Amino acid sequence: MNLNTILAQIALGEDTTRQFKVDVRNGESLAAEMVAFANSEGGTLLIGVADDGSTPGLGKDDVARINQLISNAASQLVRSPLAVQTENLALGNGRVLIVLSVPKGIDKPYFDKNGVIWLKTGADKRRVNSKEELRRLFQMSDQFHADELPTKSGIDKLDKLRFRDFLRDVYQQALPETPQGLTQLLQNMNLAADDGHLNLAGALLFAEQPERIKPQFVIKAIRYPGNQIHVSNYIDTEDFAGPLPKLFADALAFIMRNLHKTQGGRGVNAPGRAEIAEAVFEELLVNALVHRDYFVSAPIRLFIFDNRIEIISPGHLPNNLTVKKIRAGNSNIRNPILVSYVAKGLLPYHGLGSGIKRALTSWPDIEFSDDRDGCLFTATVHRKPVTESTPINALPVNQNEGVNEGVNERVKALIQLVRRNPGMRTPSMADALQTSPKNIERWLKQLKENGLIEFTGATKTGGYHAAAAKPAQPKGVSKK
Repeated sequence: MNLNTILAQIALGEDTTRQFKVDVRNGESLAAEMVAFANSEGGTLLIGVADDGSTPGLGKDDVARINQLISNAASQLVRSPLAVQTENLALGNGRVLIVLSVPKGIDKPYFDKNGVIWLKTGADKRRVNSKEELRRLFQMSDQFHADELPTKSGIDKLDKLRFRDFLRDVYQQALPETPQGLTQLLQNMNLAADDGHLNLAGALLFAEQPERIKPQFVIKAIRYPGNQIHVSNYIDTEDFAGPLPKLFADALAFIMRNLHKTQGGRGVNAPGRAEIAEAVFEELLVNALVHRDYFVSAPIRLFIFDNRIEIISPGHLPNNLTVKKIRAGNSNIRNPILVSYVAKGLLPYHGLGSGIKRALTSWPDIEFSDDRDGCLFTATVHRKPVTESTPINALPVNQNEGVNEGVNERVKALIQLVRRNPGMRTPSMADALQTSPKNIERWLKQLKENGLIEFTGATKTGGYHAAAAKPAQPKGVSKK
């Protein structure tokens, strides 16, 4: 390493992998810096450099003293000891610069003399203060994974029909008849802990209601009007819960029903083709469910805007993965038990590292953001303007009066449903359109205000009917 290279780095300032020290006199403080680098991605400590980037350097006696201090700190004040490297560079005025290189640790987590674990945060460092962060460090060193964490739920929470079908289809094996036999099988399959309780993988894959065991591991989806998040203004919203296969299917259906459709040269009454292929969202949703950080107690969020669709997963990319690497097909197994079972057909999983590349092949306009400070990973699928993807109506010809071209397709489908089934009530509509009664009620209110439908009969026995045609064109349905 030559001086010009180092001076060029100094000119860039301090960051997560580079720090300046004008002098070092405290071995414990130096050990804490080494621990922070080793527990993160490694880095370089430039000694003889001031915070402002100036290089006063070190005298001959200082160089000998500091090198001895470095040796003692790395071997005696860090647990486990670190193999660091130093290089002395002459500044040309009789002064010397020490370049101390600390590698990324292979035996994480590292502690200082007092048992404190340090991590890099930007150009600074901080203590590890939570169990979740400590577990994540063990996960990074492949010593511990979130999906093997025991839960407080016994095997009575298992969806025995779902698990029975899985055993039959994948292993050609019958469900054990006794609780003891079932517990032993789940333990052998890495789906239950030693104490007999389901582990996280077992709960997420095969529990009857995993959201009661881990309430935050769900998907929250919202379709907003326009391109900004609104506090209370939305077109469609649902929370999805259940085992991972159900989470996947429900979230995928939510996305697809909120996409524009194109005729694609087919008849006007034929089903439209989605503006973005379903396979794109299959890959991204599987990636979000299987590779998210389950040490972070937060839901996956799905936001749909006019110009983009965002899938936001808790947890930044693990270990040394970067956005560039995942775009190239590199991957890292964060939840190995989940991956092993998903690969057996529970989700459309095509192999480690291939999902992102497959999504990009189908739709190149996807942006990925790895927010390490916020501990979030976001996949943003950019949509084409509506003018480039003409929406079709979900209604037969001449039955879409008063419905704006830009209105949500489910509202159009609701009008069609009412016209075909006079007297229909809200619960039946929700079942038919596979959405919540809350959404149906909101859409019905909009349609009544615009004179497109009406409620006739008594409150308990009446139902909704299409409104009689009026000479004047009614105003468009609001998106609020």
